[in-house]
Amino acid sequence: MADLTGITELIEKARAGDAGALDELFARCRPYLGLAARNRVEGWLRAKVDASDLVQQTMMEAYRGFQRFEGATEGEWLAWLKRILEHNAADFVRHYQGGKRHVGKEIVLDRPAEDSQAPMGIQPSAGDDSPSQAAIKGESELQLVAALQQLTDDHREVIVLRNLQRLPFDEVAARMGRTRPAAQMLWMRAIQKLQAIMTEK
Repeated sequence: MADLTGITELIEKARAGDAGALDELFARCRPYLGLAARNRVEGWLRAKVDASDLVQQTMMEAYRGFQRFEGATEGEWLAWLKRILEHNAADFVRHYQGGKRHVGKEIVLDRPAEDSQAPMGIQPSAGDDSPSQAAIKGESELQLVAALQQLTDDHREVIVLRNLQRLPFDEVAARMGRTRPAAQMLWMRAIQKLQAIMTEK
């Protein structure tokens, strides 16, 4: 699992011309970009754009433009990648809308979070229990994504729908083919599992 020190060292080595470090830097960020891209193309755009296409385009542009990256930390690195991804996603939106933006239909990955420490905008909606926030607050984004990858498909999906996309439980339940109480129970178990994984690390 990547940590802040590891990413910082990889950035330094990549800048010094270490091709292996550059490859490793991008390899560690691919799952993160995959999750970010999936949330960016959720809904109407998914029928037209595959998230993997958005990831590939972003990785290619970031790789070619690595020398333009001026930061040094994991946060700065991920923010730079997200800006490239958002730019590419906006291009896809403009392309499929014929240049006309329908802002209401777009899903923004990183809404301004009330809690600036919440990684990748993952924070419980109003009324959620504080333990769910404690499970994900203060962790690096790469650590969080790595932990999400260890969950079962259902557990990962319910967290993505509820915490990343901030959907109401009625819609989460509908998307997952479950009743609302079943979706809520699944979410609670998923958060507990995520918290356990993060604690272990």
